[in-house]
Amino acid sequence: MSPWKAAQPGDPLHKVDTPALLLDLDAFERNLQRMADALRGRDIRLRAHAKSHKCPEIALRQVALGAVGICCQKAGEAAVFVEAGIKDVLVTNQVMGDAKLRRLAPLARKARIGVLVDDALQVKGLAAAAEAHGVTLDVYVEVNVGANRCGVAPGDEAVRLARQIVAGAGLRFAGLQCYHGPAQHLRSPQARMAAIAAAAEAAGMTRRAIEAAGIAVERVTGAGTGTFVHERDSGVFNEIQAGSYVFMDRDYGDNLRGEGDVAFEHALFVRTAVMSRATVERAIVDAGLKASSVDSGMPAVWQRPDLSYVKAADEHGVIATPASAALSLGDTLMLVPGHCDPTVNLYDELVCYRGDKVEALWPIAARGALL
Repeated sequence: MSPWKAAQPGDPLHKVDTPALLLDLDAFERNLQRMADALRGRDIRLRAHAKSHKCPEIALRQVALGAVGICCQKAGEAAVFVEAGIKDVLVTNQVMGDAKLRRLAPLARKARIGVLVDDALQVKGLAAAAEAHGVTLDVYVEVNVGANRCGVAPGDEAVRLARQIVAGAGLRFAGLQCYHGPAQHLRSPQARMAAIAAAAEAAGMTRRAIEAAGIAVERVTGAGTGTFVHERDSGVFNEIQAGSYVFMDRDYGDNLRGEGDVAFEHALFVRTAVMSRATVERAIVDAGLKASSVDSGMPAVWQRPDLSYVKAADEHGVIATPASAALSLGDTLMLVPGHCDPTVNLYDELVCYRGDKVEALWPIAARGALL
C-alpha cells in the first residue's frame, strides 16, 4: 500500500495526484438507477456482481436500490462483503480444497452463502464442510450454455448433480447457474441476442429435466452487462448478475447498442499525467500496466479523439500525438480502462468525485482476495 493518498475529500479535481482511479459519482448513480429501472415491475431480480468493483460501499448502495445481494468469485471476496453487512452472497465459482471450504462454510452463520458445482466431488466436499460447521449452503449446478469454461452439459448431467445435492447433508439445491461470458462482448446486438436465445433454450431444457425428476428449481441465474436485457426477457432466467454496468469500461462501450439496450455511462477513469514529451509523435504518461489492465485492449483517452493510447509498459503509457495535438509536460488525461475488473484490482481505493471536487475515498476492500 502506498504511503501517500492521491487525494483527500474536498480536494479540487485538478489536484488529484496521478495515477489514480476515479469514480464520477453522478454517472455512477445514474447507472445504478438505470439498472433498477430496467428491472422494475418484472419477475426478475438483480444479484449484482461485485467482482467488478470489490468495494463494499458500492455493494451496499446496490442492495439499497433493490439488489437481493451480490456475486463474487472467491471465498476471500465473500468474506469481505459478509463482514461489511451483505446478507446474501453467491460465489459464482467452484470452491475446491479443504482450506478454502473451511473459510467459506462459516460465513453461512452470518449470511446466506451460495456456491457452484459441476462435479460430484465438489458436492461431497461442500457437504462435509457444511456438516463440520453446522451450516447450510446453497448449491447451484453450473451449466455450460456457451461459455465453454466451467459447467456440465445441459440436461442429464445437471439432473444427476441436482440429485446428489438434494441428498447431501447441509446442502440446499438452489438452482442453475447459466452464464454466457463471451456473449457479453459480441459487438453486434443480433449476435448477442442469438447467443442468449441459445443459452436460454439450454437453461430452460435443463430446468424442465430437473423438475421432471421431482426437484424444484427455484432459480435460474446468469447474465451480464452486455446481454442482461435478453435474459430478462427470456422467460427462463429469474435473476441476473450484471456487474460492470456500474463503471462501463472501454470494451463494453465498443458494443453496438441494440433496440432496448440500456445506455450506461462511463463512470470509471484512470487519471494520468504526461511525464515525458521527447518527440512530437508521442507523449509518455505515468499510467502503464500497473495502472490499467490491457487484457481487453488499450484504454481510451476520454474526450480526446485526437489522442490514442497505443502501448503500455510497467509504469509508462505511450500516447500517439499527431503534430496538431496540443499536449505538454504535466498535462493530465482521463483514461477509460479497457477492462474495469482487473483495473480496479490494481488500486487500494476509489477517488470519488462530483463535479470538480473530490467527495469521498472508498476502499477497494476485496482487492487481491484471491483465496
